[in-house]
Amino acid sequence: MLSSLLPAEVAVAETFGDPEDAVLFPGEEAAIARAVTKRRREYVTARHCARLAMMQLGLPPAAIGSGGNREPLWPDGLVGSITHCDGYRAAAVARSTAVTGVGVDAEPHAALPAGVFDTIARPDEAPMLAELAAARPEVWWDRLLFSAKESVYKAWFPVAERWLGFGDASLDLEPGETRADGSISGGYSVRIHQSGAPLTRMTGRWIVESGFVLTAITL
Repeated sequence: MLSSLLPAEVAVAETFGDPEDAVLFPGEEAAIARAVTKRRREYVTARHCARLAMMQLGLPPAAIGSGGNREPLWPDGLVGSITHCDGYRAAAVARSTAVTGVGVDAEPHAALPAGVFDTIARPDEAPMLAELAAARPEVWWDRLLFSAKESVYKAWFPVAERWLGFGDASLDLEPGETRADGSISGGYSVRIHQSGAPLTRMTGRWIVESGFVLTAITL
């Protein structure tokens, strides 16, 4: 699913379960030493996916540590992004000579929990989502907005090296098209409102398929 949102230069590996051969590499254990079982499985499998993606690029698998903001620390010469939710884990990896940055996110295709929308949406986004919901009620647009903003942050942070809040980005979501397989796919554009931001515009892609919402940005 995720590969349909990214260019050929980006290698993708995804899974709907936790393979028995997924293991941690040296240096990765510390980040989840006190994690509950669910969090540990997500962490281990997502990094397993990242190593599979590295191998698609012709590179040996390597450890992927965690930074102070829980961001993946990629080996020299690589950029990438990791995502996981209940029933799905994935990683997207590219050589830094081909891609400046990448951000991906996966969420269950369901309404956001009560109260969350007001914390992530800007005032200018609410009317847009109301129009989209009226035109395409089969899509949970609030969850799509949340996922897209997560992808924005994941692409943004390694390049800008500073925090980006939900309110610092305005998104314009396309209504998308229904494909022959029943999935719905479209794009979105991003405006960054931080003063002095190194990036002010981005574009991304989204898909609703198999009970999930997936979003992706490539820089």
